[in-house]
Amino acid sequence: MMKVVRNYLPVIIILIWALAPFYWMVVTAFRDKAHTFSTNPVPSHLTLDNFKDALATDAGNNFLRAIGNSLIIGVATTAIALVVGVFTAYALARVDFRGKGFVTGVILAASMFPGIALVTPLFQLFSNIGWIGTYQALIIPNISFVLPLTVYTLTSFFRELPWKLEEAARVDGASRGLAFRKVILPLAAPALFTTAILAFIATWNEFMLAKQLSTTSTEPVTVAIARFTGASAFQFPYAATMAAGALVTVPLVIMVLVFQRRIVSGLTAGGVK
Repeated sequence: MMKVVRNYLPVIIILIWALAPFYWMVVTAFRDKAHTFSTNPVPSHLTLDNFKDALATDAGNNFLRAIGNSLIIGVATTAIALVVGVFTAYALARVDFRGKGFVTGVILAASMFPGIALVTPLFQLFSNIGWIGTYQALIIPNISFVLPLTVYTLTSFFRELPWKLEEAARVDGASRGLAFRKVILPLAAPALFTTAILAFIATWNEFMLAKQLSTTSTEPVTVAIARFTGASAFQFPYAATMAAGALVTVPLVIMVLVFQRRIVSGLTAGGVK
């Protein structure tokens, strides 16, 4: 009994710590505005008016357009990062070339570089070339953030793939490119799937650069939620903000729960020889 408690008690504590804010957001999203600050943890005074307010445009908000912008930015960033990352990871894992260690170090340094330091130079650069408020101004910086994650996740997987599979295809007459496309890529499907989900979620949640580089026509959901306004300048729409947060968070949670086996298999793929 004590062993069971010792094993599961930390898991329960972590789950409560991680899910309590999410649960409170959902409860507040469905609660009547007059009871927004109620401390009752049980859902009560349920209504859908908060979601109507979040999707309404009469207060200057356009949340549906922001969701579309986030989808465009997230899908484009994920696709480009995967295409570039899969070839880079394959080269780092399977090809011997001069300067491989330096390239790996540069990628690691890029992943550790603080994003806040890039806000001012990127804003100045994109202002000079007229990119402020465009999709490319939001996609290109996000690629630089998710690409190191993509490269490292896929590199660790490619390194553990047995060389004999690729060598057998080469012996049968396949070129390196054909062996990569017909043998390596199908085996890397779990890792690609996992990397795509992680890259998309990271892009979907990005706020700092999007706040400075977007306009009302291209802003993603994170910026749109931060810009929510109430009936007056002195009223903050807490309930509508919680409803908007639920709309953009619940689908991600459901996606992770549905594909959790693929995510885990992709993260652990190649971990055992």
